[in-house]
Amino acid sequence: MMFRIPPITKNLLIINLIAFLATLVLELRGIDLKDIGGLHFFMASDFHFYQLVTYLFLHASFMHILSNMFGLWMFGCVIENVWGPKKFLFYYITCGIGAGLLQELAQFGSFYMTVAEQVPQATLGMVLEYGSQYASALNAWTTIGASGAVYAVILAFGMTFPNERLFIIPFPFPIKAKWFVLGYVAIEFFSALGSSGDGVAHTAHLGGMLFGYLMIRYWNKHPNGSYDRSRGQQFFENLKRNFDQRQYNSRQSQPHMHAEQGGGARETDQEYNARKHKNQEEIDAILDKIRKSGYDSLTKEEKKKLFDASNER
Repeated sequence: MMFRIPPITKNLLIINLIAFLATLVLELRGIDLKDIGGLHFFMASDFHFYQLVTYLFLHASFMHILSNMFGLWMFGCVIENVWGPKKFLFYYITCGIGAGLLQELAQFGSFYMTVAEQVPQATLGMVLEYGSQYASALNAWTTIGASGAVYAVILAFGMTFPNERLFIIPFPFPIKAKWFVLGYVAIEFFSALGSSGDGVAHTAHLGGMLFGYLMIRYWNKHPNGSYDRSRGQQFFENLKRNFDQRQYNSRQSQPHMHAEQGGGARETDQEYNARKHKNQEEIDAILDKIRKSGYDSLTKEEKKKLFDASNER
């Protein structure tokens, strides 16, 4: 449900939806928001620097925004909970800008090759001159969509939880997150090389993942810098505090006699408290294991017990 989505992910979803609806409404009035806020080629006459940010919130179709927002919701919730809202927002916007910059570089390479085919001895100065002459025509090279930033979030999930298993349609078996991410990279890489003309900015997708990879590697090597490696530990400690509070509230509201789990005989306060104390010790042991060896060290049973405890009312 919406109120359970962490704040930055929720607001990004809302802003993207509002921008998409605004695009549809303004089109009826003859205003092309995709042309105004979309990222134009830097040699085009309609290019503006602010487009490196605004293009992230514009989408071409319902399926375009649906696929991007699904990926943002699915993986963004987890990463924001682990990293915190400020770090997550910085990562998302920075990777989105990085995706746009790499797309600009790819477009320049394409334009350079086009000019070189016509003028084999073309210099950089000649290419720039041709760019100024055809600035209006180059406005057709426009990029929109949050895909570059969303792919960076997917990469962050794969690097944070590499061995977490995902069920991906149409595969009937779970896939580890690290292989899922590598598969995405391979598909985008070969699609970009193929120049298939499918209208998809594959270079931007790769650019977002490249900037994300470099950023995460830097943060991992500088744990005392801007990236707080203890965020993951804080996340599970917060979960533990919530669990403790729920247990306390449950004890306060329980009568002196309690029905045993499974619908058997009723248990006394002493039996009830002993069972709850044992459950608490098991949760504490799981959280200690996470602090020492990481989330991936947990068994399936331990992950399930932790999940059940976090959702217990």
